[in-house]
Amino acid sequence: MSLVDQSEASAKFLRAEANRCVACGLCLPHCPTYRLTMSEADSPRGRIQMMNGVASGHIPLNKKFVQHMDRCLTCRACESVCPNDVIYGQLIDEARAMIIAAPDTITSQTLAKKNKLRVFLEMELIAKPRRIDSLRSPIRLFQKIGLQQWLLQSNFLKKTKVQSLVSQLPPVKKPCASTMDQKTLATGWEEVYPAIGKQRGEVGLFLGCVARLADAVTLNSTIFVLNRLGYRVHIPFAQTCCGAIHQHSGDMAMGATLALQNQKAFEALNIHTIITTASGCGVQLKEASVGQTSKASGYNDGRDSISTVIDISRFLVTAEGWDDVKIEPLPYQVAVHDPCSLRNVLQDQSYPYTLLARIPSLRILPLAGNDQCCGAAGTYFLDQAEMASKLRADKLLAVKLSKARYIATSNIGCSMYIASGLQTTDVEVLHPVTLLARQMGIQ
Repeated sequence: MSLVDQSEASAKFLRAEANRCVACGLCLPHCPTYRLTMSEADSPRGRIQMMNGVASGHIPLNKKFVQHMDRCLTCRACESVCPNDVIYGQLIDEARAMIIAAPDTITSQTLAKKNKLRVFLEMELIAKPRRIDSLRSPIRLFQKIGLQQWLLQSNFLKKTKVQSLVSQLPPVKKPCASTMDQKTLATGWEEVYPAIGKQRGEVGLFLGCVARLADAVTLNSTIFVLNRLGYRVHIPFAQTCCGAIHQHSGDMAMGATLALQNQKAFEALNIHTIITTASGCGVQLKEASVGQTSKASGYNDGRDSISTVIDISRFLVTAEGWDDVKIEPLPYQVAVHDPCSLRNVLQDQSYPYTLLARIPSLRILPLAGNDQCCGAAGTYFLDQAEMASKLRADKLLAVKLSKARYIATSNIGCSMYIASGLQTTDVEVLHPVTLLARQMGIQ
């Protein structure tokens, strides 16, 4: 399909899907940006009307249009309440792809803030996560000798996007590994983690890109719990980034490339279950595997994956082997945060509560405002820092009022962004499976 044909197909899809919106307004109170600005242009139905106008040639694709598309968090809360089941997530992705495909004058205005370093990181690091693995040792040293804190306290990075990233980076941990073959040395991860005791099944584990560096604790905890329940865990080295960052910024072609690479990596294992620990990645993998993403832009090749993508909490709730493990009591309170991707798209928000209930003496409550986004939303906290900060402020207030010792969340982006606002408190933000693994004896 030529670029012209792709553009025409995308515009046709946008018009057809946008016309399904009846502008009822039920989405308005659920949209985080509308609640902040009270502007129709920053609401789902307002954005849909603008998309339709641009795709139909009735309104220009200008800086204002780009601004309102950029302000969308892609939280997809509107989808969960839409009576006509408008697939807004695909609409906003197609709109951003349309912006990228626009004439150079518009594109240059749109991408002015997306500097060369950002483009390089997305294409040469995020899309090639084995390179991220190679950064583990230098970053651990960077943290150990105090350079991270020095940078944050100095004026060198003051009020920059780099400072925002550095402030969110948690202590980087090593992957759990016992062998020393060449692949393990290169990535830190083993290809296979055998079940302990009776083997009850085999699963694949998706590492992601940022998570394999910044959230090794959750990945290690996942392997630990699965092994002790009797599950053999496979980690294919050919897996890559899920592609969400690229797709949501309009680069559908790169999203397609990464989706196909992941599909091939896991199909080679002949395993029917792929575990994800980050709900954002889970949505991307799941929708790519079942052909939910738009074929208008060539994002999906139409093949259905043989594997089932499932969030770790949902898998563990129905897993076998719990009678063979001991879980120590934890007499504290945990507030559960529902990531937008887990709640609005996967609709798996109940499973973290059920999983945490296995820990004796733990008091579990939902974090107030779980129907609203925390503001992280992939790279949104960088691109729309002011809006993101306002949304996070609501979460931080909810955390304070909850008086919880722990905040459990199932998405690494949410975890890092919320935790960066709690650094002066004794509240710990972590994945539900990490808290469970601790009580099961992980070292």
